[in-house]
Amino acid sequence: MDSIVVTGGNALKGRIPIAGAKNACLTLMPATLLSEEPLTLTNAPRLSDIRTMTTLLQSLGAEVQGLQEGQVLAMSSHALDNHTADYDIVRKMRASILVLGPLLARDGHAVVSLPGGCAIGARPVDLHLRALEAMGAELDLRDGYVHAKAPSGGLRGGTVDFPLVSVGATENALMAATLAKGTTVINNAAREPEIVDLAECLRKMGAQIEGDGTPTITVEGVDRLGGATHRVVTDRIELGTYMLAPAICGGEVECLGGEIRLLEAFCEKLDEAGISVEETDDGLKVARRNGRVKAVDVTTEPFPGFPTDLQAQMMALLCTAEGKSVLEEKIFENRFMHAPELMRMGAQIDVHGGTATVSGVDKLKGAPVMATDLRASVSLILAGLAAEGETVVSRVYHLDRGYEHVVRKLSGVGAQIERVSGS
Repeated sequence: MDSIVVTGGNALKGRIPIAGAKNACLTLMPATLLSEEPLTLTNAPRLSDIRTMTTLLQSLGAEVQGLQEGQVLAMSSHALDNHTADYDIVRKMRASILVLGPLLARDGHAVVSLPGGCAIGARPVDLHLRALEAMGAELDLRDGYVHAKAPSGGLRGGTVDFPLVSVGATENALMAATLAKGTTVINNAAREPEIVDLAECLRKMGAQIEGDGTPTITVEGVDRLGGATHRVVTDRIELGTYMLAPAICGGEVECLGGEIRLLEAFCEKLDEAGISVEETDDGLKVARRNGRVKAVDVTTEPFPGFPTDLQAQMMALLCTAEGKSVLEEKIFENRFMHAPELMRMGAQIDVHGGTATVSGVDKLKGAPVMATDLRASVSLILAGLAAEGETVVSRVYHLDRGYEHVVRKLSGVGAQIERVSGS
């Protein structure tokens, strides 16, 4: 099994290109199921999760071809011959549930396995099912699968009232509503940039959508959708991760393609901690101002709040901050599994339920550590950049699900990092 070896102590200098958003691309890809005409995505990230979604779509009869080293995905669903998303594929990734709404809206029936993914909490699919039921779907959960059927004549417009904000459920509801008869109103909708990106793509395909980026989205169903070409939005989580690299170990890095609007709450916390973020013609330039990083308190919230997917990386920064920081995780339970690994490196962290208190130390020490999930894996790499000595991060297969070319990107700005193949 591969591991990543980091030797800390180098200040970083240079430019890092930021990839297209994994979470946006994983939502845009199932949109091809809504139309018989081609959908082409540019700026697609080259990640194992994208390959998993490709395999899933192909199992349904869709054609998916990666062009230009995988950064362009050419897709067509003109000849779907299967409406069952099998457990062997779906178990690898929770985003697989996003084929449910499109299949149901287009052809009136679907069978989708309950999904898997990182072990960071329950993340149930009940909100997805509630949305589809509001459009008239008949649902039956048995043997680990969702068996879904649309009423005669197809899905119909309805009012979807989410008790909690859910990005995935909003995406499923939005795609299904594009082909439902009549008007669908989605209340308490997620507002993430990935939702806006999906809506923009669907509009290019002919969908009638208003209100994306606000808590209420209104969709007027159409009879059919066409093809489109769409550029995947910048990955704000990869962006935030690499913005933290010079903040942790010093130096100055320009993140190409970055925009403050994607991470306003995050950028506000960096400013509070003493990190400079400057917009340039090509992206965002990040540098530590003077001296030691200052402690800050962080609470994860749905967009436009602080992203849960940057909580682990932020904790790595705060491990060497001056003072005591409190991080409160309000999105997922079990998302402090990286804390014991950071403590192996000398961090002082006290976890009680959904709250972690971090008392900054002068220096972290390199150590062998183990990744427990996608974001935890990169947080340990960031910590290793600032630590004395060598840090060996094992189980980095998690990393391949969400970050392309981590070693190349960080070594390109001066980090001493390498990937070592396991036996």
